[in-house]
Amino acid sequence: MKRFALAVLLLVASVFPAAAQTYYDIDVDLPSYPEMQPVPDSPVYYAPNVDSNYFFYDGLYWDYYNDGWYSSAWYNGPWELVDPVYIPTYVLWVPIRFYRRPPPFFRTWAPGRSPRWSEHWGRNWLDRHNAVYGGRGTRAPAPAPLPQYQRQYSRDNYPRGTQQYALHGQNYGYQPRENVVQRHYQSRGITAQQQPSSQREGRRDAGRRDEGRRDEGPREQRR
Repeated sequence: MKRFALAVLLLVASVFPAAAQTYYDIDVDLPSYPEMQPVPDSPVYYAPNVDSNYFFYDGLYWDYYNDGWYSSAWYNGPWELVDPVYIPTYVLWVPIRFYRRPPPFFRTWAPGRSPRWSEHWGRNWLDRHNAVYGGRGTRAPAPAPLPQYQRQYSRDNYPRGTQQYALHGQNYGYQPRENVVQRHYQSRGITAQQQPSSQREGRRDAGRRDEGRRDEGPREQRR
């Protein structure tokens, strides 16, 4: 019976890689909502005034800290560790020059290129990541809208726990594209409010244009 229960837990962990309710303190402690700027030719945003490797993509904030990737639906956390295999390719493709705290092993690589993750994490990681994200087209999707409603919450009135998830669902109607983000939302009970019909039609048209177009996995990392 114990073996069966353990097998079920392992299966759930593998299906929902970002769903574990374990939170981490990282290098992000912002007094207020940060200004975000788009990374050129990318669906990812970065924060030029935040002293960390801080990004936004597909409805989640992403931060690279101490050789780990962390995600959160809110700009100041709480943060959850995400297996490197499941980090979306567009996040990994952000050029080094947009990392505000690049680790030492980045220094020998071109700042205008993305980090050589396959060299750092190895062939096994590359094969597993390509099994999740490989076989896609090359045209990037439109960036997800930023959750601007979070501007009204500073460090002093920052919501916690289930209040965060309720507010996110009520105020942010975006539907994530990436499976890892969808599972993050589902595991926290985040249900986006119904969008106006004009917005739904616009998203449907964009979906038709993007049908069959998925970004390549890192493959042999772009140089």
